[in-house]
Amino acid sequence: MSKSKSNQNIINWELVAINPNNKVWDWKDLFYFWGVNVQSVIGFSLIASLYIIYSLNFFVVFFGTLLGSLLVYFFSNLIGKPSQKYGLPFSTILRSSLGYNGARFLGLLRSVVGIFMFGIQTFFISKAISYLVRILFYSIDNTLLDKDIFLIFLLGLNIIDWISLIISISFQIYIFSKGMFFNRRIIKLSAIIVYIGMIIFFLFVLLLDAKLTTNAFNQILNFNNFNDLNNIFPLITVAGTVFAYFSIMIISFGDFSRYVKDEKQLRLGNISLLANLIIFSFFAVFIVTGSDVFLNQQFEDIDRIFTNPSDINGKFNNLQITTIVLFFIIIASASTNLVVNLIPAQYSLINFKPSKLNLQTTSYFIGFLGLLISLFWPTLLSQIGILSFIDTLGSFFGPMCGVMIVDYFIINQSNINVKDIHSLSSESSFYFSKGWNLKAIYSVVIGFIFSSSTVWNFNLMFLQSYAWIIGATIASITYYLLKKN
Repeated sequence: MSKSKSNQNIINWELVAINPNNKVWDWKDLFYFWGVNVQSVIGFSLIASLYIIYSLNFFVVFFGTLLGSLLVYFFSNLIGKPSQKYGLPFSTILRSSLGYNGARFLGLLRSVVGIFMFGIQTFFISKAISYLVRILFYSIDNTLLDKDIFLIFLLGLNIIDWISLIISISFQIYIFSKGMFFNRRIIKLSAIIVYIGMIIFFLFVLLLDAKLTTNAFNQILNFNNFNDLNNIFPLITVAGTVFAYFSIMIISFGDFSRYVKDEKQLRLGNISLLANLIIFSFFAVFIVTGSDVFLNQQFEDIDRIFTNPSDINGKFNNLQITTIVLFFIIIASASTNLVVNLIPAQYSLINFKPSKLNLQTTSYFIGFLGLLISLFWPTLLSQIGILSFIDTLGSFFGPMCGVMIVDYFIINQSNINVKDIHSLSSESSFYFSKGWNLKAIYSVVIGFIFSSSTVWNFNLMFLQSYAWIIGATIASITYYLLKKN
């Protein structure tokens, strides 16, 4: 194979540096981006639980949340800078650290995790759509859902569930396969719409009984004993929990930062994560506390605090507000699916077979696998502990980032030979051992052993929130020592 033909096999328009004129993202775009990452059902439940369920000092949770988000800010800047500077996605930047083949195969792990999570998230999106369909049918004729056709189930799903699932997967793939410039508009629109939805839900809860719900919120503003030394461990735990929630996004952040105008906009945009967390936390905590105190006055059988917006919504027995909330849940879940799962999976898949794949083909492939995962999630996958397997694969992400950070900032002094990064030639500075940087691979594996031990070793599970940082630290130190010797 000729040198030029060989190099063409790893070149793809999605993986090369973007035109500088297309670097149009500013801090506001990153504000919307982080908003989408925060605005999920899981994010809502997590934040509400930290403030309410665990009986922690309000300001311990508040400052723990800020500390966790500052860690995300720090690592996102490190991962995002090379992509912003050179206009390359993370999977391409990874070639400079792991070698072409190392980036192909280890980067593919991000696709596997993204596809699994895309399928699982799609299942829950389809459930929300199916609820809306049932509400529509019930509004037309309250006996319609009792007909025989709706009582036939296949793989645990009836005809409404099947139609909802197909709509969910088809709509996402059709909309999200149009490229990043279209996705930029989706991210912006989604973030704004969901915040409008939060305001509507907030006002609904507030106006149930303004004095009652406001007092319930004020009662959790506990100023007492914040400086107690016993609060240090809970604060660290909260920070780790918040960081763990966002850690899956850090490895793929370069896929988005490549479109940012300059480093200043990158830093400003990343710090907006803190603003998003503060805004979202206020609405989430008020909605949960206000709903809880009101529902406890209305019902005698409320034996727990509901932190899931779907559960809260179901208890109010208000068809209009239920419909509105489900609509916003669908938008929030779909946009999160886009930025956290689909786009990172696309780039990693394309990097695995650059000469064969593009955005559309990878979208169809992800959609097909996502459909299968959605189908078997309730009856099989959720029962066999598949999420532990996903967490194990995710244990590679911290070490990969740690190696890349040391390689880019310390070993290569913030410089990348862009020509060599697209070359399979043995003369390329990133050829290493036939496309494998063995020192980097070894370092990633060592970091993975420490990181994954927090998933499988019962005595170390208390460190699981910091698994990403542990893996990144071990891998980066190992790689630095290997490269210096």
